[in-house]
Amino acid sequence: MGKPMSKSVIVVGTGNAALCAALAALEGGARVTLLEKADKSLSGGNTKYTAGAMRFAYDGADDLLPLLRNPEDPRVKRADFGSYTTEKFANDLLGFNDGRPLSEEQEALVHQSGATLRWLASHGVKFEPIYSRQSFEKDGRHVFWGGLTLAAENEGVGLFDMELAAVERLGGTVRYNSAVTGLVTDAGRVCGVQIGQERLLADAVILACGGFEANGALRVKHMGENWEAAKVRGTPHNTGDGLLMALELGAADYGLYSGCHATPMDLHMADFGNLELPPGERKNYRKISYFLGVMLNAHGARFVDEGANFRNYTYAQYGAAILEQPGQFAWQVFDSKTYDLLYDEYRFKDAHFVKADRLEDLIAQMSGVDQAAASETLARYNAAVDQTTGFDPTVLDGKATVGLNPPKSNWAQTLDQGPFYAYPVTGGITFTYGGLKVDAEGRVLTGGGDHIKGLFACGEILGGVFYAGYPGGSGLTSGAVFGRRAGQGAAGS
Repeated sequence: MGKPMSKSVIVVGTGNAALCAALAALEGGARVTLLEKADKSLSGGNTKYTAGAMRFAYDGADDLLPLLRNPEDPRVKRADFGSYTTEKFANDLLGFNDGRPLSEEQEALVHQSGATLRWLASHGVKFEPIYSRQSFEKDGRHVFWGGLTLAAENEGVGLFDMELAAVERLGGTVRYNSAVTGLVTDAGRVCGVQIGQERLLADAVILACGGFEANGALRVKHMGENWEAAKVRGTPHNTGDGLLMALELGAADYGLYSGCHATPMDLHMADFGNLELPPGERKNYRKISYFLGVMLNAHGARFVDEGANFRNYTYAQYGAAILEQPGQFAWQVFDSKTYDLLYDEYRFKDAHFVKADRLEDLIAQMSGVDQAAASETLARYNAAVDQTTGFDPTVLDGKATVGLNPPKSNWAQTLDQGPFYAYPVTGGITFTYGGLKVDAEGRVLTGGGDHIKGLFACGEILGGVFYAGYPGGSGLTSGAVFGRRAGQGAAGS
């Protein structure tokens, strides 16, 4: 008997989820073609715009060492990585579910996260500890906090490069400038895609082409008018094309369409992310050190508990909260006691801020803000700070305000040491939460629970993975977990 012909698989997209899907399908013996809407320079979806951090369950340092590019780095011996169990990961996700139990997708994310990272490492994707953003030095050691310890070498660009190299080593090919405009079906089965006038056939199609965050009309439709003003942190190409194609075939809409991953961003950044910046600078329009200061809206009022938790657990909601404020902006205010602790993004060459030696002079420069109300708010805040508890940014230190609404539950320090700094911010959208429903093999499901033959999906196009927010670093891990699953399913279909 002759050797059976390998299946052909089309992957729509070239981001992290798409590349993981392609890698898994190639492992399964399939012939794989990836189709990219953008040209080569803008390929990679949102992956290239990220800092490359990936959250996953691990028991201790011994689980991390095999994943590292340089386990002999002397800093590794001085690092307290702690552990991040599946139970902790699950509880962290539950904290963002607004009372919902873990979804099937969240269960899969938690329990497959560690194995997926090890799988990536086996294909040459290597990682490094996030010393600069996820640890503080304490007693000569790097103390990691919040359960997020590793990022891909060279951040999101490095993750893309390493995953693409692995795909190409196994024989996968990429076509650029190849926007998919439709799905081809035969007798109820998806058997290819339309690229303009061209028809490309395959045994299976995997949609890994992102959410609808770059489509202003869909943002307004599903999320409300405030979201018209959102800055798009990543690619301008994630306009919901694959989602709309699947829905036209009867796919079920699933998950929280009104929700998204959002982040406080520089108010004056461009409307979309900037790939022209070096990889290490692409995250610099974020402004996520708010936990070290306070945020004021146009009415001069605070509107969130800036110290509710580590910023990994709050920035997605607080980016959205800023868009709910009058004018869709806020100011982040700091004094000199914490200035050196602010992330490097605050000293970025293109960062917008005002500075003054006196707090009242700073407030006078904060355009669009009710200055009298801002002065009163900051005076009340300073008076409410507990002076008996020590400040410690490595833990939830309990240094809080007393009798203030909203409170600041941790890291509350009086703003009393000049010079003072204020940064104008708005909300930036990374990706949307509503999408498609898939089964355990990554097959797209209809509203009746049947799968659409030949059609698979993974990445940001999936619903049910996140709801009111998520612990930082979960997005890339989700793309890898469900990308691997979709690739395996497509190769075996």
